[in-house]
Amino acid sequence: MTRLRGGEAMLEAPEERPVAPPICNYEGSRYSTEFWTRARSYEDAVERVALRALLPPSGGTLMEIGAGFGRLAELYAGYDTVVLLDYAHTQLAQAVARLGEAGERGRPRYVYVQANFYHLPFVAGRFDAVTMVRTLHHASDAPAVLCGVSELLGPEGAFVLEFANKRNLKAITRYLLRRQTWSPFAPDPVEFADLNFDFHPRWMWQQLAGVGLRREAVRTVSHFRIGLLKRWVPMPILVALDALAQVTGPFWQLSPSVFVRSRAAADKPAPTSESFFRCPACGNALGAPPETSFHCSCGQVWVQKDGIYDFRYPVA
Repeated sequence: MTRLRGGEAMLEAPEERPVAPPICNYEGSRYSTEFWTRARSYEDAVERVALRALLPPSGGTLMEIGAGFGRLAELYAGYDTVVLLDYAHTQLAQAVARLGEAGERGRPRYVYVQANFYHLPFVAGRFDAVTMVRTLHHASDAPAVLCGVSELLGPEGAFVLEFANKRNLKAITRYLLRRQTWSPFAPDPVEFADLNFDFHPRWMWQQLAGVGLRREAVRTVSHFRIGLLKRWVPMPILVALDALAQVTGPFWQLSPSVFVRSRAAADKPAPTSESFFRCPACGNALGAPPETSFHCSCGQVWVQKDGIYDFRYPVA
């Protein structure tokens, strides 16, 4: 279980059944108000610039992993169905309240799913696009998460990932001044706080290639994430400057945040099942929205409650 300190999730002693690997849980937090305050309007704006530039503008089905309260949902307007997945029920409840459920002709525009990103409850190959922003840095086993994403992408499916960059200018300066012990140049991830990881770009490129994803485009983001600049320079100017700097991403990555678009192989098999969901306990195909309950042959029953499909806690 976690709590928030200044809007950030922090580990606490578990209050529910243990999860392996451990999960950073924003349940009950005020993340939308305590973290995404006006002080972070710059970060929000430049992340939107990067996501608009990298995400294919339209498609059939998209999923955002770690969607929280649906901060970025309006950027997915070109997709027929948008899955917003998060571990925390209270975050998704905020998304339901903000965005609603119904789409055109009664089709579900948004599908809200509570699940563990190590056990994604979807049929392989089902998604045209997947995004993950400000989420992977909470993964103690990032390769496992990336492997799961790769499995869910259909042929030529696009994956837009944001990750916290270990080799950023602030970390380099601190290391050279001997104010931090870990090297920003070493390739392995570093856990700088409980369940908060920074990743080296070279290490990340290797992980993406290892799960069969072809890197296409890179953008560096939040070049001016400095308190003094954010206080004294008008935000539209900072955002415009960052947008210009983002295009240098293929050549060097020294910013605190990096966005990368990669794609699945064109010859990857398309899904053979009409199902959308699969049981996270055994992997059996289940069914699809707008069904609201799924009885798996393994004995687990998964249901939708208050507009949210709960694949963390079976009812039987």
